[in-house]
Amino acid sequence: MAMNTVRRIASEVLHVGESKIRFRPEDASKISEALTREDVRGLIKDGAIRAIQPRGVSRLRGRVKSAQMKKGRRFGRGSRKGTFGTRVGQKPTWMSRVRAQRKYLFMLVDAKMIRQDAVRKIYRMIKGNAFKGVKVMDTYLRDNKMMVEKKQQ
Repeated sequence: MAMNTVRRIASEVLHVGESKIRFRPEDASKISEALTREDVRGLIKDGAIRAIQPRGVSRLRGRVKSAQMKKGRRFGRGSRKGTFGTRVGQKPTWMSRVRAQRKYLFMLVDAKMIRQDAVRKIYRMIKGNAFKGVKVMDTYLRDNKMMVEKKQQ
């Protein structure tokens, strides 16, 4: 059988294009003797006929970009697509704010600067998003006289 016919049959068997089929040069006579699809399958099994691997998408540019971003590059104004709230996210912002407020609250508790009956109430208010920040919470505590007055000596 002609080589181009064997190439066509091999491409159908391997489910690749004809240009992706490679013959081993030393087995050229054996390949030209093939008459049926079974013969071609046998040659494929022996390794006389093979399909070259498809070329994938290179990751080089992606790796270079990742390395730059790891160094802090590519985050300038021109690279930003979303608003500040989109890029940071509401939950991480809320978590950091709540953690700061709770840390301040427990610092006041440890220093005995806050009335004991107010601690749970303030803790719940923090959870309920009542304060915009630590400064606002501190103002609230002072305005509502929840801070313990230091005794003058």
